[in-house]
Formats: sequence, structure tokens, C-alpha cells
Amino acid sequence: MAYTTIDKPIDYFNTLIYTGNGSSPRTITGVGFNPDWVWGKRRDDGAGHNLFDTVRGAGSDKNLQSNGTGAEGSGLPATYGYISAFATDGFTVTAGSSDNAYWNNNTATYVAWNWLAGGTASSNSNGSITSSVSANTTAGFSIVSYTGTGSNATVGHGLGAVPRMIIVKRRDGSDSWVVQHGSLGAGKALNLDSNGAVQTYDPYWNNTEPTSSVFSIGNDGRTNGSSETYIAYCFAEKKGYSKFGSYTGNGSSNGTFVYLGFKPAFVMVKETNNTKNWSMFDNKRTNTFNPVDGTLYPDTSDSEGTDVNAMDFVSNGFKNTSSNAGNYSNDSGDTYIYMAFAENPFVTSTGIPTTAR
Repeated sequence: MAYTTIDKPIDYFNTLIYTGNGSSPRTITGVGFNPDWVWGKRRDDGAGHNLFDTVRGAGSDKNLQSNGTGAEGSGLPATYGYISAFATDGFTVTAGSSDNAYWNNNTATYVAWNWLAGGTASSNSNGSITSSVSANTTAGFSIVSYTGTGSNATVGHGLGAVPRMIIVKRRDGSDSWVVQHGSLGAGKALNLDSNGAVQTYDPYWNNTEPTSSVFSIGNDGRTNGSSETYIAYCFAEKKGYSKFGSYTGNGSSNGTFVYLGFKPAFVMVKETNNTKNWSMFDNKRTNTFNPVDGTLYPDTSDSEGTDVNAMDFVSNGFKNTSSNAGNYSNDSGDTYIYMAFAENPFVTSTGIPTTAR
């Protein structure tokens, strides 16, 4: 049997929860590494999702929001707070003064999902567009910055493996987030900021599957406008650590089981054939036991909800347990894509199996 090469997934991905104290600046610690991508959300209030990365840098003008189409830094008054620096074990925030501050309002509850890329970005000339890339080939994650040409092109991603999921956002203008997923096909895409169903539209990705060195972009302004700037988050699948696939819901409390090969720490799903929100689950918020029912929605600013969705995190995957009408992860006969990261591999390189929650 081939075992994972990542025995400690927490060295590459970690969810951090904390309570705000209103101080400014404040360094949030406990990540366990210097994160290159931080995706934060206030849990108890309808405040937006906020995404920062080390390639674009920290500061009030570097925020992007998954629940909106705004340009980098837009929609983020300084009174709402922001990440001001990345640290060796976390990140430093400016609290802000608004009642719905995004990062450190006193007594407010927060979550931050953290990924390790490759630190300082380097130039990549594998594609027809020269990109700036921070890549972690062990974990299969890279952050890619590039400038569009307005015509069909390729962009180097630095992974040395075929990406199974790519998320692109135009930085300097108000455009939707565009998501490519290996289960959809090259001519199809979803928008991270929208609950809409899958789109068939060749100009996003030039109807071309990514390769182990580049991903392709067409002539649409959301992925490749002339002289426009973009950021891409690219993910390759790594055995025992990450998986990107699809499944069909059954509408039952004895729901669809999705085999991952690891106990998940984080799962994000999206129904593809209907209008439904993206949904995020993790192993730190709400219940630390099954069912995992604390849901946040990347395409909305809604506070954390527990009334519609639920799944069990088990030793080798996840099992949907919601039969509620209108749930976002297990409607009968509907198709879903997912991205998942591990808490523990099902079997480590030492041959020791993991256990369920």
C-alpha cells in the first residue's frame, strides 16, 4: 500500500478559532506555521469573508472578499480592521472600531483558515504569461499572481502536478471570482461569490484542461483582461492530505458517504446543477464531535448557521447526515463538488491508522 508523505497535515493547513479582544494591533497565534493564505470570517455577525495572502501582501488595501466582486481593498474601511502583517505562528490584525469589525471586535468570535504555500514568490516563465508564484509542491498549493493579455494564454502555477481546483480573482476591478474544478471539465466554471449553478463558458479557461506546469485562460476579463492584474489559488491533490471530487446527494439522514483517504479538517461543497450556496465545514467550530453542523457560506456574509446542514467527519472521509429540505450538501439526486483537507491521513507512513471523531 502507498502511504501519504504528509503525516502531519496540520503543518500545511490549520483552522484557528479565537475571540476578539478589541486591542490593536493584536497578533493572533496558534497556526503552527507562517501562513501564506489566510481566509477569515467573523462567525457571530453578518460581516464579510476576508482573504489575504503573502504574494499580494498585508494591509487595508490588500483585502479581497469571497462574498463580493469588489477590487482588492474595496469595501474595507479601516474601521473594520485588516491583517497588517503575517507572523511566524499566525498574523497581526488591526482591530478597527466598527461594531461588525472583521478581525478583532471585543467578545466577537472568529475563524481563520490558514494554508502554507512557498513563502516569497518567484518568477515563473512556464506559461506565455510570466507569473509570480509561491508554491508548496509537497502540499500541492500555490499562489499565483499575473497580468492579463486579453487573448488566449497560459500561466505557470509551479505545482509540478495537475491542479484539481483553481480559484481566480481580478485584483484591480469589480469582477466575479471564477472557479475551475477537475470534476466539471475545462469548458465549465462556478463563481465563488455566487450561489449560481455551473456555467458552460469557454473563454474563462480557453476550454483547456490545466497541465502539470500551466493553466490556460481565454479572453474573458474575469480571468484574462488586457493589462488587468489577477491572483490565483491553485490546488493539486495529495494522497492523505487533500482531495477534490464530486458526489451525488441522496436527501437522507443516512446520507452519501464520500471517501477521502483521510479524516477531514475542512470540507467545502457546492451544488453544481442548482442555485445553492457554497458551504464550509471544519473540525474546530461548533461541535468537536459529530455531527459537524456549523456552516459558513463563502458567497454570503451570513453569520454561522447550524439549522440546515450537517455531516459526520469520519476516519476516511465524510458522510452527509442532513435530510432537511433545502440543505446545501445532500439534496436527493443533485450533484456536488468538494474540496477537502486532512486532519489525519487514514494510514500514515508508519502504517498507523487514524480514528474517527
